[in-house]
Amino acid sequence: FIVVVAVNSTLLTINAGDYIFYTDWAWTSFVVFSISQSTMLAVGAIYYMLFTGVPGTATYYATIMTIYTWVAKGAWFALGYPMDFVTVPIWIPSAMLLDLTYWATRRNKHAAIIIGGTLIGLSLPMFNMINLLLIRDPLEIAFKYPRPTLPPYMTPIEPQVGKFYNSPVALGSGAGAVLTVPIAALGAKLNTW
Repeated sequence: FIVVVAVNSTLLTINAGDYIFYTDWAWTSFVVFSISQSTMLAVGAIYYMLFTGVPGTATYYATIMTIYTWVAKGAWFALGYPMDFVTVPIWIPSAMLLDLTYWATRRNKHAAIIIGGTLIGLSLPMFNMINLLLIRDPLEIAFKYPRPTLPPYMTPIEPQVGKFYNSPVALGSGAGAVLTVPIAALGAKLNTW
């Protein structure tokens, strides 16, 4: 079972978009990352949590992905890039909120999907925004250490600052919260078939 979770969480993570924050594109990819990763975390974690019926499985799932991403970070570091060229996403606290919801509602799967999914959608962008604020200037890293495979549409741009309606946090958390619940519900429905 541990191998199945590890393999499937890795596949889900990679196929859910940019699964690690490359510093050179961190702010421009924030909204896409927030939507894809909050959805992926909700679907994958709820699927495995309901499969086992044990609160704590979601946190285990997030931990597997975190370890995998640290390996990827180490690979880039081995190629000569700085340690903060790749920022490891913060999945674990959001998964803990999902586990807490499942436990607090006495293992009610519908509450886990609706409440836990919403908590993931709202918290994951916030945790990752704080995470990204702690790294060096992304534009400095982008031009000093360009990725060899960086396509033109991913060229870093100066982010807009100070306008809430154009804020990556507002867009990411809003879209993540709205989208994770129905998609997690679909994942749970597929689990019951």
